[in-house]
Amino acid sequence: MHAFDILGDPVRRRILELLADGEQTSGAITDVIRAEFGLSQPAVSQHLRVLRDSGFASVRAEGARRFYAVAPAPLSEVDAWLDRFRRLWEQRLDALATELARGRRAARTPAGGEPTRPAESGTDADKTDPSARGT
Repeated sequence: MHAFDILGDPVRRRILELLADGEQTSGAITDVIRAEFGLSQPAVSQHLRVLRDSGFASVRAEGARRFYAVAPAPLSEVDAWLDRFRRLWEQRLDALATELARGRRAARTPAGGEPTRPAESGTDADKTDPSARGT
């Protein structure tokens, strides 16, 4: 199964989100998924099996409990595929950052004047220059 086939399912994406926060027991995962998606325990187990079999999750047994964790290797396949497209949104994000910076500069500049600078409090200029105190 291809990585995007695995990630295309909202239940499996949610399970991976839960596992991104750290190792979880199958019972804890089942409780969340049942509450959010209304799935039965066997259905959640099937999603966990798909994640495990595809390499997206690892499992370790501790007595009768099963602990699941994210396995990062398949996510690198997704990242490599997305890398081809990353430049498309990075250019737009760079342009947005430029526009936001322009907006901040414009907000600090009074109409038709120089950019305002915060007054330096406690300087000798405040004590000796009457214009610095606004008088």
